[in-house]
Amino acid sequence: MNAGDTAFILLCAAFVFIMTPGLAFFYGGMVRRKNVGNTMMQCVFIMGVSVIMWVLVGYALSFGGNHAGIIGGAKWFGFNGVGMKPGPYASTIPNLAFAAFQMMFAMITPALITGSVAGRMKFKALVLFIILWSLIVYYPMAHMVWGEGGFLAKIGSVDFAGGNVVHITSGVSGLVLALTLGKRRGYDQGVYHVHNTPFVFLGAALLWFGWYGFKTTSVSAAAGLVSWMLIEVFSEGKTTLVGASTGLVIGLVAITPGAGFVPMWAAVICGLLVSPICYFGVKLIKGKLKIDDALDAFGCHGIGGIWGGIATGLFGMTSINGVAKWNGLVFGETRLFVAQIIGIFVSIAVAVVGSLICIAIVRIFTPLRVEERAEKVGLDVS
Repeated sequence: MNAGDTAFILLCAAFVFIMTPGLAFFYGGMVRRKNVGNTMMQCVFIMGVSVIMWVLVGYALSFGGNHAGIIGGAKWFGFNGVGMKPGPYASTIPNLAFAAFQMMFAMITPALITGSVAGRMKFKALVLFIILWSLIVYYPMAHMVWGEGGFLAKIGSVDFAGGNVVHITSGVSGLVLALTLGKRRGYDQGVYHVHNTPFVFLGAALLWFGWYGFKTTSVSAAAGLVSWMLIEVFSEGKTTLVGASTGLVIGLVAITPGAGFVPMWAAVICGLLVSPICYFGVKLIKGKLKIDDALDAFGCHGIGGIWGGIATGLFGMTSINGVAKWNGLVFGETRLFVAQIIGIFVSIAVAVVGSLICIAIVRIFTPLRVEERAEKVGLDVS
């Protein structure tokens, strides 16, 4: 084993950890003042529950063995056998260090969903939903993409850092929840405004910082930021700090699946195009379809993740990373692009079906939505 590798991965785990508090600030700044504590707490409780679940069952189901390419096994339940010896996924670091690093993704992913339900979902319903969702959606997806013998890995679909596993699944699940819950009170009257812009930028900055824990992310984020600013200038006559913050985050999202596979110039294209794709996607969702995806979890993470997966199929190169078995579509090969499309559709299907199952189970125990009075006075009080 290698001391430098081990120290590096532990440092990376700390970087990725700070993303969840960062997301709490990002989301907390966007909601109405009467809901800010509740919105941030939705991320905070996941910081606790996800760690316990990961140690007890999550790591085993994601990476401990293989069953039909869909789920892991039971050999690492309770971290039994996960220690200082290297595991099958990294030969120069302790299995425990790899597990700790992966744990941070199991933390941030369900937290992304909370952006779609802000201001109207019962807290205890959300807690139960997130527990079930981790079991039914996240752990199987992590195994299919990153686990030994995983189905999507076998067919040649690649996802360097979570376009499918993190962003598509959380974004699509957020959309399913938003449709199930219905709109916030006053949504059609346009009474919702960002209440704390500095919180939003602080959260975005922490997210950008944390993203360095799993890939070197500057180019696509910068391109997404500038592209969103330009769109605002041309469409609204001025740019905004919230818009720039949103642009940099979706630039991060877009390059996540392809960061280890595409050339640097492709990262510029990926970031420049994701902003108009997501900007007009959000306009369609909220303006035309009238879906209250409160903080644009699907509009940014779902759509951005889908574009990122497609871009990886366009620009991926085997010479950069041999894990990609074929070159992308722009280099004259089709197999990687087809595999990416299959991976995207599988991720969407797992997220939709899994979320509907979770919703059905939660409804047995509690209503999903808060009562009318509770929503009026604010979820911080109620």
